[in-house]
Amino acid sequence: MIRLPERTPSSIDALTPREIVAELDKHVVGQKAAKRAVAIALRNRMRRQKLSAEMRDDVLPKNILMIGPTGVGKTEIARRLAKLAQSPFLKVEASKFTEVGYVGRDVESMIRDLAEIAVNMVREEQVLAVRGKAQENAEDRLLDLLLPPRPFAPDENATQVREETQRTRDRLREQLREGRFEDRLVEIEVREKGGFPSLEIISGANVEEVEFNLKDMMPGLFQGRSKKKRVAVRDAKGALAQEEEQKLIDMEQVARVAVDRVQEAGIIFVDEIDKIAGREGGHGPDVSREGVQRDILPIVEGTTVNTKHGMVRTDHILFIAAGAFHVSKPSDLIPELQGRFPIRVELEALGQAEFVRILTEPRSALVKQYVALMATEGLDLTFAEDAIHLIAEFAALVNERTENIGARRLHTVMERLLDEISFDGPELAEKSITIDAAYVRRMLADIVKNEDLSRYIL
Repeated sequence: MIRLPERTPSSIDALTPREIVAELDKHVVGQKAAKRAVAIALRNRMRRQKLSAEMRDDVLPKNILMIGPTGVGKTEIARRLAKLAQSPFLKVEASKFTEVGYVGRDVESMIRDLAEIAVNMVREEQVLAVRGKAQENAEDRLLDLLLPPRPFAPDENATQVREETQRTRDRLREQLREGRFEDRLVEIEVREKGGFPSLEIISGANVEEVEFNLKDMMPGLFQGRSKKKRVAVRDAKGALAQEEEQKLIDMEQVARVAVDRVQEAGIIFVDEIDKIAGREGGHGPDVSREGVQRDILPIVEGTTVNTKHGMVRTDHILFIAAGAFHVSKPSDLIPELQGRFPIRVELEALGQAEFVRILTEPRSALVKQYVALMATEGLDLTFAEDAIHLIAEFAALVNERTENIGARRLHTVMERLLDEISFDGPELAEKSITIDAAYVRRMLADIVKNEDLSRYIL
């Protein structure tokens, strides 16, 4: 078993808040206040790691509450921040927990899900670290199958036989790497995936706890059976390498590193928190909303949650909450929960000017996406500048006349605009197409003429 080194600090540690904002600018247009807040929060997390152990425990993350309409970049800012910091990231919707009687998932499930994400992250990192060694081991196993070791005869010189065998094996290894045995069949052992047995369980425990408790009590039931199978060498390489990777990875170490990463670097984005804003004295749904707030409170304040990978403390997980707050106000949240989100930022609504930038500036801007998609069909798609401005104008117009769903409206408009090209693309004789203002007006004219725009609402 190979013990892998602990995760080393990444290059993110060298980024200043200004540089973090610059990185976010590559993916999200505008919203300087929100980017500034998350950049400071991320930098403070790095600063905390450099403090003495006793002071480090007392420095709590400054959770952030983002206030703004849908489709302005709240989720994208949090997601890009987590990717930049290489942190375990989970998005949950607070409204998922509002069912009366809590028919849905309990609030602790967000921590269990985050731990699972972290385990997968660490496992992938360690798979990359051991991949070379795993491929070498798989190659050795394949050579054993192609050239099985033979016993020595009593009158043979053991040293000479071993040397001859090694020379033959080295020649065979070269031929294997050159691909000369790709079609040869070899017999390997493969493990069938064990399916989860059909069990009906009536219990107060949640599904996650039932699942990993069963796996602990009956481990053999979930591992599947081994069976021998004849496969081509090209297929055996991948199967054996994957098996060797699993042998080289210490899953106990993976779980330990993952739990530590969740506790020190985890980010949870709680969306639609305005949907659970309800105060005392209510009836029906209001009581449920306040109950959800009180259930979320200890998670945000700091508690210990039992997961199948170990106990996870939530004291230093960064929580970023977001909501439109059209009907309710942040002050409608219970005071204790308000106090746990000391940093509040308001995100600006997006208009035509921002839509033009969203269509063209980010690394994966919508225009770039559609150009790349059509290029797979051999089409050279070009957007004229006046066409982009007109697309942005139509999107802003539809948002004004109907529900304002921010930048998400651009997806609707772009799909409508490129409907014919997307459908007929593989059969078009003309492989060079320019989208100009006239084409945009022809395709989107009915949006302006038709006052009933309900079918264009995302």
